[in-house]
Amino acid sequence: MSTNADNKDLIWDLDAFNQRQRAVDFVMGFENKLCVYSSSVEQLYTNYNLFFPKEEDRKLVILPNPYMPHDTFNSIPASAVTPTGMEIIPGVYQARPCLFLRIPFRSGTVRALPLQMGLNIVRQKLPSNKPFLPVLMKGDLRELDASTPCLHLHTIHLGRLEKHSVLERSGIHKVIEQRLRQLS
Repeated sequence: MSTNADNKDLIWDLDAFNQRQRAVDFVMGFENKLCVYSSSVEQLYTNYNLFFPKEEDRKLVILPNPYMPHDTFNSIPASAVTPTGMEIIPGVYQARPCLFLRIPFRSGTVRALPLQMGLNIVRQKLPSNKPFLPVLMKGDLRELDASTPCLHLHTIHLGRLEKHSVLERSGIHKVIEQRLRQLS
C-alpha cells in the first residue's frame, strides 16, 4: 500500500483557475462534507483537511486525518467510481447564497436546482438498491466559466464493491449520506 505522501491524487493543481481565490473559498466549504476518492491507492477518505502549502504554490493538498484510520476505506476499485456529469455550483436562491446541483438531462438540457432539492430528485429517479453516493476525485474542482468554480461529482456503486462485506458497504453508504446532509 502506498503512503499518503506518494498519493498524487491528493494534490490538486489550481494553476489554471482565472479566479483562484474564489475556487479556494468555494472548495473550503466542502471539507469533510464530500468524501474524496483516490484511484491510485484505491482509497476513500471521509475525514480530511484541505491545505494550501506556501511552498507548493497554487496547489491544494488533501490531508487524511492520520488519527482516524477507520475513516479511510481501502480496496475501492476504480471501476466502482464513475463520473455523473453533475456539478455543484455556488448561486443565489430567494436572495440568499446557496449551492446548486447542475443536472444534465438526456435531451441535452442542464437544470440547476438548489442542492438538497436536486439531490432528492436524483435519488427519486434511481432504484432504491442503487443509491446516489457522490464523491470527489482529483480534477473535479473546475471552473464552469471564467469565474464560477464548480465541483464535478463522481459516484460510488456499492454493488461493484464485491470484496467488501455488507457491513463495510453499509458504512460507506452511511458516511457519505451523513456528510451530504451537512451541505446546504
